[in-house]
Amino acid sequence: MTALPAPLPRIVVAAPSTGSGKTTVTTGIIATLTRRGLEVSGHKVGPDYIDPGYHALASGRPGRNLDPHLCGPDAMVPLLLHGARSPRPADVAVVEGVMGLFDGKVGTDGFSSTAHVAALTRTPVVLVVDVSRASRSLGAVVHGMATYDDSVDVVGVVLNQVSSPRMVDEVRRAMRLPVLGALPRDADVSAPSRHLGLVPAAERGLATDALDRLAQQVEAHLDLDALLDVARSAPALGGEPWDPAAALGAPPQSGRPVVAVAGGRAFTFRYAETEELLRAAGCEPVAFDPLTDAELPPGTRGIYLGGGFPEVHAAELTLNAPLRRELAQAVADGVPTVAECAGLLYLAETLDDSPMVGAVGARAAMHERLTLRYPEAVAPTDTLLTRAGERVTGHEFHRTRTDPGHGATPAWHIDGSPEGFAGPTLHASYLHTHWAGHPQLAARFAEAVHAHG
Repeated sequence: MTALPAPLPRIVVAAPSTGSGKTTVTTGIIATLTRRGLEVSGHKVGPDYIDPGYHALASGRPGRNLDPHLCGPDAMVPLLLHGARSPRPADVAVVEGVMGLFDGKVGTDGFSSTAHVAALTRTPVVLVVDVSRASRSLGAVVHGMATYDDSVDVVGVVLNQVSSPRMVDEVRRAMRLPVLGALPRDADVSAPSRHLGLVPAAERGLATDALDRLAQQVEAHLDLDALLDVARSAPALGGEPWDPAAALGAPPQSGRPVVAVAGGRAFTFRYAETEELLRAAGCEPVAFDPLTDAELPPGTRGIYLGGGFPEVHAAELTLNAPLRRELAQAVADGVPTVAECAGLLYLAETLDDSPMVGAVGARAAMHERLTLRYPEAVAPTDTLLTRAGERVTGHEFHRTRTDPGHGATPAWHIDGSPEGFAGPTLHASYLHTHWAGHPQLAARFAEAVHAHG
């Protein structure tokens, strides 16, 4: 039976270019609406993990990603509806864009761009415009973006980095769209950055204080009632919300074996749907902190090591020798283990000469060049997660290298080159995948976890 269209008030917060303040404005809107007593579902266009961490901090519910490359265009509405209904029904969804409004995967004419997702989900767009380096010219920029693509509904503007009321008046007169607010310059509400972008919310000791300040600024300077009116103008969405059990296509096995999931300050990156799929497959994800926990969770029969910044915490990870030894033994004993990017670095022999777990025969180190790509990967053979010839979409974002770059059985072939380390019970590589887009990976991992005695 076809589902009736579901009303979901929603907006996309976009910008003409990266660095305009999308994360600041989006997080502030989420925080302020939440403090007004609304349930706000935060979403991020693209593969980024860091911004959803700020959304989660502001909303008190998981941050979610909407990425047509990772999950397929047809999954955008179901995933949006799922995020807006889990763990509780949301009053409004706020979607943060990526890069400039029309910037997507290179060579695809905007595939996976903010505009692409806004069109797929029929969501009105509010542009964040940095006014620190221009005034009237921004009116032309906004007019061009609003008229560039008829499938994208650009309906309003938020001015950012405002220095004076006079500046606001000058820019406002140049705009042909409603100006929904103007945020002043305030260093206390901007997120610090480092070699891979913003610092995750979980690592910011003053994150809550900064969020309080940001919420005060948004309440004082943005017209939230007008923003809510824009959100309520979004048309109802047809289709069913994404469902992890239905995505797996099989009933869960009994037993609830524990999957140890790395967390804490060094491992902050994983998609919320990953754990939801594992639970739907009959597993019990249990978080552990490689910086502080001396042993794996009791009853561990599977290990998931996601992304993060182990290079920032390498010395502390080295000091936790009891856990490193237990992890090495677990991998050697065939406990099913998945490691993505940071997880690969942690399983290596060393990271910038600091001893790591040593379960993977490679040394990792920082590199002068950033690796940033959005590839399709091919499985060269059957492994813990994959079947020979299977194609999976993913993304890489790191400034480290491993030596060697792959084992005798690579995890993937990417652009014709082998990468990573894999086998019947281990899958470790730089590639991040979104299991909502490839639920068979979760199903195979869960099956191995259930089978491990």
